[in-house]
Amino acid sequence: MIWLPNFLSKQLGFSLTKSGLWTAVTVCGMMAGIWIFGQLADRIGRKPSFLLFQLGAVISIVVYSQLTDPDIMLLAGAFLGMFVNGMLGGYGALMAEAYPTEARATAQNVLFNIGRAVGGFGPVVVGSVVLAYSFQTAIALLAIIYVIDMLATIFLIPELKGKALD
Repeated sequence: MIWLPNFLSKQLGFSLTKSGLWTAVTVCGMMAGIWIFGQLADRIGRKPSFLLFQLGAVISIVVYSQLTDPDIMLLAGAFLGMFVNGMLGGYGALMAEAYPTEARATAQNVLFNIGRAVGGFGPVVVGSVVLAYSFQTAIALLAIIYVIDMLATIFLIPELKGKALD
């Protein structure tokens, strides 16, 4: 979501203060999303929760990028934050369940930090796409990444709800 303040400023002419408020609303949505994700994951399972939030991320990114009314964007920003960042509520449990007890801490640290390292290139990639093409193309790329993420979840992530762990 590092792209949001720049998007609001460049595409819609929001001031730094105004884009800060809209960004803060997405952070509040993220906090709610993390809690909601955790509740859902415990009730319906990790895999269905990830798929639901990934689909929500695709939809909210595409819809948000088309909005122009500031009030609607403020409300939609909460949903954007909820779906795009709410999945953080399940990463720890997902990784803990995927590895035996002896390797869990190492696996979580390695995977989280690989994710952070790769994610660090996000602003460069998004900025490069915006310069070469447009914000809309960069937004579409973000949505496509979530679709790929959904396919990875379907085919690579086992559902371990109710199963005994090592």
